[in-house]
Parts: sequence; C-alpha cells; structure tokens
Amino acid sequence: MLRALFKSSIATAVQSRASVQVARPLAVLGTRFNSSLTPDQQKAYNKAKKELQKDWATPILTYETVKQKSQQPSENGYLIDVREPDEVLQGMIPSAVNLPLSSLSAALHMDGAKFKEKYGFQKPAFDQEIVFYCRSGMRSSTASDVARRNGYKNILNYKGSWLDWTAREGR
Repeated sequence: MLRALFKSSIATAVQSRASVQVARPLAVLGTRFNSSLTPDQQKAYNKAKKELQKDWATPILTYETVKQKSQQPSENGYLIDVREPDEVLQGMIPSAVNLPLSSLSAALHMDGAKFKEKYGFQKPAFDQEIVFYCRSGMRSSTASDVARRNGYKNILNYKGSWLDWTAREGR
C-alpha cells in the first residue's frame, strides 16, 4: 500500500512537474545498510563493533553484594538511587543517595560546589565506585550508560533494584 501511494505521488508529480517542484526521496524504502559488504568485510565490521562495545558493559551486582555495601558504606563509593523523588518516598536502600535519572547528565556536568548544594553529597570522582539502582533495573542501566559516556570509569549496576531489594528484605 505504501509503495502504491509512493508511485501514485510520483506519477502525479511528473504530470504537474511544470508547475510544482517536488522533493525527491533520498533513499528507496527497504534499503538495507551494509548490504554491499562482502562476508569477510561484514565479519571484520562485526568484530570491530564487538571490540568497541566490550569494555562498555557494566558489571551487574547481586542483592548480597549490595546488601554488604549498604551495611558498610564507604567514602570511596556511592550507592545512587536514580528514581524520581516521589518514588523515593516508598523507601531507599540504606546508605543510598538520590540523584534522579532525569537530572543525571546535567548533574555530572556541574562543578562540585553546586552539585553538593543541590543534591546534598559530594560529586563522585571519575574513578570512584558508583552503584546505580532504580525500581526495576531499566533506569539504572541507562544511568550506567550516561555516567560512562560522561567519563566515569568504575560503574556498577544493581539490576534487581528496588523490587528485588524489597522482596528479599520482606517489606
């Protein structure tokens, strides 16, 4: 149906070409990217892509590891809840601090004094351990990616997040 519509619009444009200038599509629908690569080139491309993404994967922590970190907080690391403030009213993992995902990128670009004034804790150093968690693990994965893109190196993700924590804590 889409192709028929496309063909009829071209036919109409050709008929009225003298009076109307028609924008032409840059590519035909259904074009596949990298389809001109040979199988060896495709393998090399996939290998290079995999190599680039190898160090990008964020290690995932278990409940037991996060429980230990929450019981023995350290100045060398942060447990950051990236849920919004209204969600945090349900509760937080002990020793965690709140930095909503919606403001994470901007917060990581703030200078240290403004960051502390706004969020109530020191801005993490680029090599400091940061554990992200949220409600179910999706936003913490995104937060891990945002932090990595902003130069932070020691990023961890508690993918079980708040739902796992409350289920195991019996709340």
